[in-house]
Amino acid sequence: MLSWIAPLVVFGLVVLVHELGHFLAARIVGIYAPRFSIGFGPAIWRRRIGETEYILAWLPLGGYVRMATRDDDTLAAIEGGGEEANPSDKRWDPNAMKPFGPKPIPPDRWFDAKPLWAKIFTLGAGVTMNIVLAIVVLSGLYAGYGRPYVPAVIDSVVVDRPAQRAGLQRGDSIVAVNGATVRSWADVVDSISASPGRTIQLDLVRRGAERVRLTMTPESAQDADPITGEPVQVGRIGAGPQNRTLRERVGPVDALAAGWNSTWVMTGLVFKVVGGLVTGRVSVNQLGGPIAIASSSVQAARGGLETLFRLVAFISVNLAVLNLLPIPILDGGQMLVVIAESIKGRPFSLRARERIARVGIVAIGLLFVLVMFNDLKRLLGFAS
Repeated sequence: MLSWIAPLVVFGLVVLVHELGHFLAARIVGIYAPRFSIGFGPAIWRRRIGETEYILAWLPLGGYVRMATRDDDTLAAIEGGGEEANPSDKRWDPNAMKPFGPKPIPPDRWFDAKPLWAKIFTLGAGVTMNIVLAIVVLSGLYAGYGRPYVPAVIDSVVVDRPAQRAGLQRGDSIVAVNGATVRSWADVVDSISASPGRTIQLDLVRRGAERVRLTMTPESAQDADPITGEPVQVGRIGAGPQNRTLRERVGPVDALAAGWNSTWVMTGLVFKVVGGLVTGRVSVNQLGGPIAIASSSVQAARGGLETLFRLVAFISVNLAVLNLLPIPILDGGQMLVVIAESIKGRPFSLRARERIARVGIVAIGLLFVLVMFNDLKRLLGFAS
């Protein structure tokens, strides 16, 4: 049961929020949006409320909001919602606009009729909502569970390494590095890693509240960048922390600040991965698809709600960044098209738009095949 529920929670929530962003933005600027679908393919459930039909479809790998455009029929067919009602259909409404009735769509309610700012606002709203979802989820986790950290308390010291030679002892609590206060082991590691071969000062507290200042020079060691795998030089002193995690209770304002900061750190990491893929510094073999996400969702659910919702935030940020890529049919590609049309002074021809859409479909199709291939390699144990 968990193997079904966890991926649906992750996929469903992230996609729902993304499409809800587009839908709400369209409603705000007055664009006619006759269909809101979660999933692709045949509908499991559908219901029309007002002028919009809401759908749950069989293939839960995305969703779409159908908006009135001059290419409405073509784009709707691509997205899976091109079917039209007719007088013999029980969904037919003689008082409704197309596709549910005979009434024409007012020209001022077409996407194409809106000013550039309204188009960008509508296309970018999905990405914005995914970022907002990540901030809300992470802020809620910090408020509910506290801020986790490994305390800067020494547990082990390696013989004949800088820490041992300088006099660092088990049980010492590091409180400052080069005069800058530290509160966690991560803070200590960041400061030391950035100082290979350079002398640093550690302020620490020993049992009995004795304050001690030690001077040492971190050794230069070669490590691998966690994203690109490229070698980097870092500082090491030969000391390790206690194996325990504490939680700092935070108030609503601090929780929101922590959620905001964590979201943008995640976003920066995803952009770094995308940049590495473009430059070849990150291998495409690292990409994962629906199977990898489903597997991660199940593992996260087994780790508890906190772990599961951290995955939701991470996937939401990934979806936001992915949709900003300048690939036709993705939000970023569509924004480039409307900007180009605005500069040109007139819209592209239907043939040109169809060609642009085909390029996007091919690009997304190739990406989907690649990530599925990677997923299957991992599933069958062939991943390197």
